[in-house]
Amino acid sequence: MGTVHAEIDASLAAWLAAQPLFFVATAPRDGGHVNVSPKGLDGTFVVLGPHAVAYLDLTGSGVETISHVRENGRITLMFCSFGDKPRVVRLHGRGHVHMPGDDGFTDLRARFGDYPAVRAVIGVDVERVSSSCGFGVPQMDVVAERDTLTRYWDRKGPDAVPTYWDEKNSTSIDGLPGLPATPDVGTQNAPTR
Repeated sequence: MGTVHAEIDASLAAWLAAQPLFFVATAPRDGGHVNVSPKGLDGTFVVLGPHAVAYLDLTGSGVETISHVRENGRITLMFCSFGDKPRVVRLHGRGHVHMPGDDGFTDLRARFGDYPAVRAVIGVDVERVSSSCGFGVPQMDVVAERDTLTRYWDRKGPDAVPTYWDEKNSTSIDGLPGLPATPDVGTQNAPTR
């Protein structure tokens, strides 16, 4: 039996932060493709309050979440426990895209780990918090985090980000607007390592 929670309390916030993987689901307003993206990497998700969370959106090959959130705001984050105590938690809400150069981006960005090629911070005003048993989710061990994305952007450098955005992130697979190639993105996202 599922449970609807009034808010993200301290216990649930700690559980969410401890999960090595979560999924983000969005869809265009009228038809089109539903998108589900896996997210991981330590320090890329934070609970901002009892009804607010955010995650760091790193530059990748698709731009579906940003396109869908800008179009209609609908977003769901799902966390699964793969350990010995099964649990699934879903956070339904309204998303907001905070890009480098936007008001408040720098303050939000400071809440996360140090990663290159940050495309945005996706904030979510959480409207519904629910949990369910997760009895059908397999028990698995995390072997290690992948550093492939980080190494890729460290090797490419911040100057390559605007060109990549222009070539691969300018529109969604359904033709919705994605990202502009922003010339100053490299300096605002430069890693401090």
